[in-house]
Amino acid sequence: MTAPPTVPRYEQLADDIEAAVRRGVFAPGERILSVRRASEQHGVSIKTVVHAYALLESRGVIESRPQSGFFVKARPVVLEGRNARSAHAPQGGKSRHGRAAKAPMEPVHNAAPASVDVSRLVLSTLRSIVAQDAVPLGSPYPDPALFPWRRINQYANAIARRHASWNLIDDLPPGNPELIRQIARRYAENGADIDPEEIVITVGATEAINLSLQAVAKPGDTVVVESPTYYAMLHAIERLGMRAIEVSTHPETGIDLDALERVLARKKVAACMVMPNFQNPLGFRMPDAHMLRLVALAEAHDLPVIENDVYQELYFGPTRPSSLKQFDTRGLVLHCASFSKSLSASYRIGWALPGRYRAQVEKLKFLNTLTTPSVPQVALADYLRHDGYDRHLRRLRRFYRQQARLMRAMIERFFPAGTRTSDPQGGYVLWVELPPRVDSMRLYRAALAQGITIGPGYMFSMRNNFHHYIRLNYSYAWTAQTETALKTLGELAAKMA
Repeated sequence: MTAPPTVPRYEQLADDIEAAVRRGVFAPGERILSVRRASEQHGVSIKTVVHAYALLESRGVIESRPQSGFFVKARPVVLEGRNARSAHAPQGGKSRHGRAAKAPMEPVHNAAPASVDVSRLVLSTLRSIVAQDAVPLGSPYPDPALFPWRRINQYANAIARRHASWNLIDDLPPGNPELIRQIARRYAENGADIDPEEIVITVGATEAINLSLQAVAKPGDTVVVESPTYYAMLHAIERLGMRAIEVSTHPETGIDLDALERVLARKKVAACMVMPNFQNPLGFRMPDAHMLRLVALAEAHDLPVIENDVYQELYFGPTRPSSLKQFDTRGLVLHCASFSKSLSASYRIGWALPGRYRAQVEKLKFLNTLTTPSVPQVALADYLRHDGYDRHLRRLRRFYRQQARLMRAMIERFFPAGTRTSDPQGGYVLWVELPPRVDSMRLYRAALAQGITIGPGYMFSMRNNFHHYIRLNYSYAWTAQTETALKTLGELAAKMA
């Protein structure tokens, strides 16, 4: 199969204008630039602008008015009932599709690259949620209403009142000593022996991942990732000028270790990036036997492994899962985590346990962002010390587990025959396989026109392996609007199928 051509310039222009409309730069009913003015402003031919405007008309973004020009169409009415609870919850059991929705999906192997700008797509989705009050099924973030943000803000305000000014030195890496102690204590309470001296506080797990990747690889190096993989991994590789090899990942056991071993035998690989626990988007928990084998494989090849464990606290089972870090004896695992998915998304506090690369990660942290703000660190440390974090987590896990079951039941009910879903063991996202004729980018655009966001499968690979897959977020409170949105989404998919 040959790679598809580069996205045409007129389509790029249409995407840029559509994004501006979604952001509110051009309001509904407002006139946009004339063809000639747009040609001059964007440095393209009049023919390119005409094609772009025609594409925007076909998408329902703008409309042509004779003798007047082009105007932004009124936005679609957002589905009603956002704050109303669903009247009923469907029962579980077999789906009308002829198989249980929890049947494991087959791992998908590599294909040709897809011409999709993942970063732009993610940003467009987030802007649509904010600007249009769209149903946030495509959001990568958990519902902030579930977090004790008022209590944490009380701690932050009290800290700010106590300290009229803050010494910058207090913010320097590795981070606030009390927060580091609380993180280490958290690991110890869950059976993981962690040295507090290894912890480096970061601005969320994203910075931890980026710093870890910088510490072990350089531009031009090759990095192994799962397929599908969380797009933040791809962003980090792209930003640092590296190359990626995608290795098939099973929806129940994780990265294909036989395939990984074959890659390592024939390729020079600088690092491997994985999410063993409740991987985004598949939601699996890697068995301990697979973790042990992955760590042994890393040791045999002296291969650094970057472990993204941001969902470590969001397990549905009775006990917290193991991590690769717990099986690491040679300091090859760079463990990254944060409080953004379990306690406070707005404070963006994460950390790295970089093993033998700890000094390099700390240095890079200082060079890249200098510090992590102190007030959020101290506020979270105070919350961990004084408030019921475990009690909060038990409620959160119970809620997510119920939401996952409910969304899967709704998909069985409303989506076309041949649809299958993942069976997440933790986290708050669901991976949905649609009939092959359904293109997730077409579905994404059609859903957005109805005030619904989704995560198209293209976001989770640099190749078009997952063109008929979507990721859905089930962390938000179940409402009549959520149910209507899923029903609408199923109807749109059925038409395409």
